[in-house]
Amino acid sequence: MAGFSATVLTLMPEMFPGTLKQSLAGDALERGLWSLAVKDIRDHGIGRHRTVDDTPAGGGPGMVIRADVLAAAVDAAIPADDPRPRYLMSPRGRVFTQAEARKLATGPGVILVCGRFEGIDERIIAGRGFEEISIGDYVLSGGELAAQVILDAIIRLIPGVMGGEGSDFEESHEHGLLEYPQYTRPREWEGQEIPEVLLSGNHAAIARWRREEAERLTRERRPDLAAKIPPAPAKAAKKRPRAEIPPAEG
Repeated sequence: MAGFSATVLTLMPEMFPGTLKQSLAGDALERGLWSLAVKDIRDHGIGRHRTVDDTPAGGGPGMVIRADVLAAAVDAAIPADDPRPRYLMSPRGRVFTQAEARKLATGPGVILVCGRFEGIDERIIAGRGFEEISIGDYVLSGGELAAQVILDAIIRLIPGVMGGEGSDFEESHEHGLLEYPQYTRPREWEGQEIPEVLLSGNHAAIARWRREEAERLTRERRPDLAAKIPPAPAKAAKKRPRAEIPPAEG
């Protein structure tokens, strides 16, 4: 049985597993490293037409998902003592981070509710212990794509999912920095050459270059992160080297 279990409540169950059936996440799903349960909120709709929404109190455009309908869907899908964190996909929520993805990857799983229309009745958030979470400062048609983004960020960090052990620690947003530039063969392409330091075999010099480049890119592209750049370690850790590029290609 999978150690990490995701439950998604949505009005669009046909959107899942979607992209999560592909690549690393899909392979891990087939190998049983995680599991996915998708629950249709409309199964708990009211009346013959299974109505799930109503007009906003106080007036305004659009429709709002009813608290009683969503509560019924949540209660049917999730035991009251379920230890997994509960998230509501919402553009007004706090932004999901790499650090949180890493933490959740070692936990029992996650519960995600995907909103639609103008949103959901505010009372369900506190009534069922949900926290609003966002993937960025923009609005989508619904929470399904955001839920897939969050699940992909978590799943790839589950032990056994990624092939290269430790490679994820070199990525952007690990250690508060964007990732340094990457290069591979050919050594020269359209007049641009791989930086000489990367071909030197001097691992200390390579580590310094990568750190400097990561800091430069972070300052240039993410000034919000630059103010929080952590100090460089006293001695840079060695990364398991990729296949070194020879001086010339045969």
